[in-house]
Amino acid sequence: MTAILPRDWRAAVLLGRIETAEGPTPVLLRRGRLLDISAFAPTTAMALARPDLAAAEGRDLGAVEDLMVATSWGDEGLALLSPLDLQCIKASGVTFAVSALERVIEERARGDAAAANAIRQGLLERIGGELKDLKPGSVQAEAVKAQLIADGLWSQYLEVAIGPYAEIFTKAPVLASVGAGAAVGVRADSAWNNPEPEVVIVCDPAGRPVGASLGNDVNLRDIEGRSALLLGKAKDNNASAAVGPFIRLFDEGFSMDDVRAATVRLEVEGEDGFVMTGESSMRLISRDPEDLAAQTLSAHQYPDGFALYLGTMFAPVEDRGEAGKGFTHKVGDRVRVSSDRLGVLENIVATCDQAPPWALGVGGLMRNLAGRGLLGGAA
Repeated sequence: MTAILPRDWRAAVLLGRIETAEGPTPVLLRRGRLLDISAFAPTTAMALARPDLAAAEGRDLGAVEDLMVATSWGDEGLALLSPLDLQCIKASGVTFAVSALERVIEERARGDAAAANAIRQGLLERIGGELKDLKPGSVQAEAVKAQLIADGLWSQYLEVAIGPYAEIFTKAPVLASVGAGAAVGVRADSAWNNPEPEVVIVCDPAGRPVGASLGNDVNLRDIEGRSALLLGKAKDNNASAAVGPFIRLFDEGFSMDDVRAATVRLEVEGEDGFVMTGESSMRLISRDPEDLAAQTLSAHQYPDGFALYLGTMFAPVEDRGEAGKGFTHKVGDRVRVSSDRLGVLENIVATCDQAPPWALGVGGLMRNLAGRGLLGGAA
């Protein structure tokens, strides 16, 4: 298991979920030991609402070095689930200048990957250098907006890139995210899609960020590019939200400043021999993570807390095959999202209809926990 953990895992307190014979089980990784904390808190949402979580006691499942992690591609061992359960799963988009440009390109190309390259070059020459240094909602941003409108270059994506309001949307239903080692899904009818490696912050019921994880916000570029009204179809599909491997709790050794300074790396390795690598620096984000959390909370309350994908600057444009067609996933791609202090989230791409179906909803989870006698004293 240590290969997927943060480099300084011995100093970290990590919250996750595993699949056991009894059912989904919250675990805490602390001081090199994995603890079953289901008697302390039967869900990670309940655990994160407790101020004494970092000191929680539980049934010792063994030393981390001795544990193997199971994967959907054949390894035996401990089955890691997404560390999220009852939290709402939200996402923020267009939070980096590069991703803003790519959304504009999708819109103008109408989902046609072949047309995107020429549009990309023209937009980069005109506005690429101007966007990256703008503070959203500022007087300077409003001036650039006015100029772009005058030039006929304004877009709804630029509105959320440099305007006062962030793009916040629901990425997946409660309990629908998948964890490290699981299949991650793209729709079979999508011909232009990509991974989006991101940091995910996790907030308690009061909206306070209490930890962070890694995420893959799988995106179907051709579908979203046809119309922004298809965002739900492009983003919310079976197995299309991956989070993990654990939530790293904020403490004296790891804070939001470490999130702000994080570098998120992406590796894609295809069965056809194709390899793509890249990285995204959180230092270049145009909206602060705490501002994004506050904008999420401004909509309504989240009594079970929420998780928020923070967006990515990584938008793959490298051709995979025919020149000018750009990158798109193929079934069997192995996708690794990693960051030194958050670990490694690795998944293999399947079509949504071939990935394991989402089968355990809130009702099923509550029946399972009640049958195990875990709800009587739950916080």
